[in-house]
Amino acid sequence: QVQLVESGGGLVQAGGSLRLSCAASGRSFTGYTMGWFRQAPGKEREFVARISWSAGNTRYADSVKGRFTISRDNAKNTVYLQMNSLKPEDTAVYYCAAAYYRTTMTDRYDYWGQGTQVTVSS
Repeated sequence: QVQLVESGGGLVQAGGSLRLSCAASGRSFTGYTMGWFRQAPGKEREFVARISWSAGNTRYADSVKGRFTISRDNAKNTVYLQMNSLKPEDTAVYYCAAAYYRTTMTDRYDYWGQGTQVTVSS
């Protein structure tokens, strides 16, 4: 059974930092692009960041560029999202996902985690 399990969410003050982790199991994700998405209450799920298998190619949403960093450790089947200078508008449930193709499109991702809540207080 394929599982993506996120962790590291929580409550943080504006300007603070959090590091999210996503551990993958149940199959090989060799060659897969890993992505982070988020969904705030009443809003659609949106792309945050993605990283290629080799980690040589990354892409970020404009809203997080310069503040968030995505990375991966393929030996541990884990992808990370380092979030710095957090803002109240970053409050959302954050999901990790895996896609066979290098993409930022939500519907191209085949596997999803259950999400972890990030709340940024002002």
